[in-house]
Amino acid sequence: MKAHEMSFRVRYAETDQMGVVYHANYLVWMEMGRVEYCRAQGVRYRDVEECEGLALAVAQVECRYRAPARYDDEVTVKTWIETANRKVVTFCYELHEGERLLATGMTRHVWVGRDFRPASLPAKYYDAFGITGRM
Repeated sequence: MKAHEMSFRVRYAETDQMGVVYHANYLVWMEMGRVEYCRAQGVRYRDVEECEGLALAVAQVECRYRAPARYDDEVTVKTWIETANRKVVTFCYELHEGERLLATGMTRHVWVGRDFRPASLPAKYYDAFGITGRM
C-alpha cells in the first residue's frame, strides 16, 4: 500500500525534564499518522465508528527509538499498511525530523463491534485498507 506522510511541530508540553520528547508521545503520533492515513484513503475513522459500529482495538504495539526529538522539531510521520484482512490491520510507521530517523513502529489492530467482540470490516472499505477478495 502507498504510504502517507503528515508533519507537525513538537510542543513544549510533549517534552520531559531532559528536554526530549517523552516516549509515550511517539504512540500518540503513530495514532495521528494512522488517522490521517485513513482520511487520505477516503475513510474518516469517526464515520466507521459511528456508522458501522466498529473500532480498531490495539492488539500489539512496537516502537524502536532511534534518536530523540526535541521541542519545536518538525516531525514527519510516514504511515502505511503492512498487512490487512477483514479482521486485522497492521500499520507501520517511520518518524523523522528532516533526514534524521527518530523511531520506527508497528501497531496491529483487530476490528471490534460496540460489544468489543471481534468483527469483520464491511467490503466497501476493502480498497481503502488494501484488502483483496474475501479472507
